[in-house]
Amino acid sequence: MKFLKLIPILFVGVAILVSCKNVKKKAITPSKIDATSEIVALLENPSSGNSSLPRLFGTENQLFMSWVEEKDSISVLYFSTLENGKWTKPFEVNSGNDWFINWADFPTIAENNGNILVSHLQKSAEDKYTYDVKMDLFSAETKTWKKDILLHNDGTASEHGFVSVVPYGKSSFYAIWLDGRNTVAGADGHEAHGGPPMSLRGRVVHADGSMEPAVELDNRVCDCCQTGMTSIDGAPLLVYRDRSAAEVRDIARIGLFEDSFSAPHPVYNDNWKISGCPVNGPVIDAYKNNAAVAWFTAVNNISKVQLAFSKDKGKTFGAPIQVNENKTMGRVDVVMTSENTAIVSWVENIGDETLIRAMRVSKDGAKAFPVTISKTSFERASGFPQLEIVGDSLYAAWTNVDGDNNSIKTASISIKSL
Repeated sequence: MKFLKLIPILFVGVAILVSCKNVKKKAITPSKIDATSEIVALLENPSSGNSSLPRLFGTENQLFMSWVEEKDSISVLYFSTLENGKWTKPFEVNSGNDWFINWADFPTIAENNGNILVSHLQKSAEDKYTYDVKMDLFSAETKTWKKDILLHNDGTASEHGFVSVVPYGKSSFYAIWLDGRNTVAGADGHEAHGGPPMSLRGRVVHADGSMEPAVELDNRVCDCCQTGMTSIDGAPLLVYRDRSAAEVRDIARIGLFEDSFSAPHPVYNDNWKISGCPVNGPVIDAYKNNAAVAWFTAVNNISKVQLAFSKDKGKTFGAPIQVNENKTMGRVDVVMTSENTAIVSWVENIGDETLIRAMRVSKDGAKAFPVTISKTSFERASGFPQLEIVGDSLYAAWTNVDGDNNSIKTASISIKSL
């Protein structure tokens, strides 16, 4: 269960402009890539029209997926559940004509004993990067929805987003987000690299829509990399891209240990010094008292997908294992299949093709043969592919780019074949 100051970055042999902005898309159709693709079975698509930004959330026996569809000038947020191998009829959670829709900053969904929390982003002012995190919350007790709950209360017209949510307690949730309230002092907007930094904040959201006071977890973080969060023994364990005063932007973790949040601590010191955000956040998953973190780095212009394991509830992590062998754009996800193994997904270039790949990796560094889930596009519109495990089944979701229209694809994958 798992739970954009931007610069061009030169990857080995290929230049990719990393940005919060959308660009012209080109058609890429999922198809069989190699012999391994026979273990990937496409599921019937629950979405229709121009759809994107899928997010998966799995419980012990149920899979949820949220996504957004664009209908003229209206953005519509849906979710569906997978039952007997088929997606249920989509449920429309909310819609609006003033939402912030971005390839890298997407809604998220989580469930806790029948309570469901879904987030979306809504513009708060005319400036491009001024938007708020709104939440839509279903109560299992009252069988009703509370919509458009504001996650933060700073009242600033600034950037708020990159949300992660996990169940907390018997019916509540813990939510974290990147908060731009301190950046408004710079008055130079999102593109200014030297201004005040974003902060990382979190709070408990109860099933009735009430919230505990927000806590500042880190006062200086990378501007627009996705956050990641999981839960061990009911306690949140979160990862994000930190930002030092010297502009080193490596992955840090914070855990709720002994009823208090720890100070930020590096998962590993890549020492990746860059003057802007790479828009490539970390992911984390847990199995019993163990955790696995996957992330992207490009120190010395060498692009890597790294994986590190923890055996002590995330307090410490071992040396990283490099997952990719080809040029990669990152966009990672990870799920743990046992205390000592994880399945990692990432996007990489092989020849003229851009592929979504997955691999089983063991704590001792042993790596299985990589499997191609699908062709994809290197364009930003293809987003961040998702993995989730429910029972003994692995599922994937991604955005298929087809000209000016996008569509969501989902598939089940044989874990035993990885």
